Amino acid sequence: MCGIAGIISHHPEKRNRALIEKMTNVLKHRGPDGEGFWSDETCVSFGHRRLAIIDLTPAGAQPMHYLNRYTIVFNGEIYNYKELKEDLLKQGYNFQSQSDTEVILAAYDCYKERCLTYFDGMFAFAIWDKQDKTLFAARDRFGEKPFYYVSNNDLFLFGSEMKALWAYGVDRSVDMRMLLNYVSLGYVQNPADKSQTFYSRIFSLPPAHYLLLETENYRLSINAYYHLDKQKTINISEHDALKILDDFLLSSVKLRLRSDVPTGTGLSGGLDSSTLSWYIKKAKGNQPADHKFFSATFPGFDKNEEPYVDMVSNALNLQSLTVTPTADDLIRDFERMMYHQEEPFQSSSIYAQYKVYELAAKNNTKVVLDGQGADEVFAGYHKYLHWYLQEIISRHRFFRFRKEYSSVVKNKIHIRWDIRNVFAAFLPSHVAIALEKAEYNRIHNNPYISKELMECTKGREWEGINKPIITKLNDILYFNTMRNGLEELLRFADRNSMSHGVEVRLPFLQSDLVEFIFSLQSNFKIQNGFTKYILRTLMQDRLPKEIVWRTDKVGYEPPQKLWMENPHLQEYMHESKKVLVDNGILKSSVLHKKVQPLDAHLPDNFDWRYLCTARLITS
Repeated sequence: MCGIAGIISHHPEKRNRALIEKMTNVLKHRGPDGEGFWSDETCVSFGHRRLAIIDLTPAGAQPMHYLNRYTIVFNGEIYNYKELKEDLLKQGYNFQSQSDTEVILAAYDCYKERCLTYFDGMFAFAIWDKQDKTLFAARDRFGEKPFYYVSNNDLFLFGSEMKALWAYGVDRSVDMRMLLNYVSLGYVQNPADKSQTFYSRIFSLPPAHYLLLETENYRLSINAYYHLDKQKTINISEHDALKILDDFLLSSVKLRLRSDVPTGTGLSGGLDSSTLSWYIKKAKGNQPADHKFFSATFPGFDKNEEPYVDMVSNALNLQSLTVTPTADDLIRDFERMMYHQEEPFQSSSIYAQYKVYELAAKNNTKVVLDGQGADEVFAGYHKYLHWYLQEIISRHRFFRFRKEYSSVVKNKIHIRWDIRNVFAAFLPSHVAIALEKAEYNRIHNNPYISKELMECTKGREWEGINKPIITKLNDILYFNTMRNGLEELLRFADRNSMSHGVEVRLPFLQSDLVEFIFSLQSNFKIQNGFTKYILRTLMQDRLPKEIVWRTDKVGYEPPQKLWMENPHLQEYMHESKKVLVDNGILKSSVLHKKVQPLDAHLPDNFDWRYLCTARLITS
């Protein structure tokens, strides 16, 4: 895990040493263990900040050169690098280090862009090919690692974070349509254009894509290299599916435990992190003494996960450390967290994660395994229940529907269900259009959005409003995994972890595991009123039943409503509204509306969005 930066220009004054150093220095938090710079005589300058995880020797330092032809800067990990290295050795390639970085270079020489299909990992990297005079850059399948760029005539810049581009001198012009969608709807991405960011000049390389820059004619092309098949369905028994899932999870955890530095795990007390804890213990031979577990607790809060954390820790005999964030902590840390996040977020929910990674860093743990991705892949959110019920009805399986709906009610899970859902089951395209219109109306009926903001987004009224046509459960899982939802959570985790010099690894996002779960019929994911049914079934004899068959959905949720009653935080939010009024974002009438304290995951967290937006436009 590291910070990378680069400049491509035929004008030496645009890529001098001082500029690449400025870009790289602002990424120091991503790589506190070392730095490296390199420039060639034609048009390339690379910078790198190192977080040493694999091969701690100088041989693993970057920028790294190979075959007197290629130079790379790389952020991330290739978990299966040892296996790839063995294959490449057989093909005649030689290696000078024990790092995964050198394996990427050899694989690129061997397979060119097809090398990406061989990598099991999280990555963002750029390779300069001296012979062909091309820059090849790529990002992992699901977007765990970031890659931002600016392309303008004879200048191409890239960096792990936008602050590297700002350090070069790129302006911070805010994309007002993205801002409008965020303030009104809470959107932090445009699902129809994954390259769009909150800054009009800065683009994000989409997950599962690579770019090729041919510098002689300055031609830039961007292509997808991976597609998750949501249509494929296999016919398999529950017994066999459980066996395959068990093998995948153990393999994924073992690969992500490969490290030359101490490892740990974020433990929330939910099914996902508890499952990882069980597999980590198994992978380490039931003696994870060198592996710490980190949690956030909120005593007195009705969604405090501490009892479940204690239950898992006692059952598995784990070494668990906890942190208890407060409203005062949030006020103190907010500006710093916004600096690292760079783009806004919907609520204070990510602050607990920020503090967990800080706790890991304080305990000298550089690698943390976490459970992100499981909810999107295994259908873990309660919102997926009504999509599953609609799938059943659309297939005219009415007896099965009655059974499943009764189970949802029995499990005391509240979902909105009425005759409209029945119509939606048979008219999915109409539903998608209706949902898009509803979002459009939420924006234009917002009483506090200024006329100036509406005017400056004229002609872009529907931009960023995109609802999928859902005919089956896999459709919404695919949308949330590949188009809108998961990547924003991965961004939060990357910035939160890297702000403390910690690398986060996600075993549930091993691509063949994801593909396997997507190929299973929907009833493997939701059954008897339970989400994540196959994962629960797998773990029912391994973890306490109170963990496995929980029907509430929490996971590090802080007491945001209570925090927002704090007078200092309310004053902070009121001042933020003044900033937005002064900058023509909101009408002055918003200043007469009291701050409305809300729980973190409720949809209309306007006051929180005002707080983030004010920092966005004044930073």
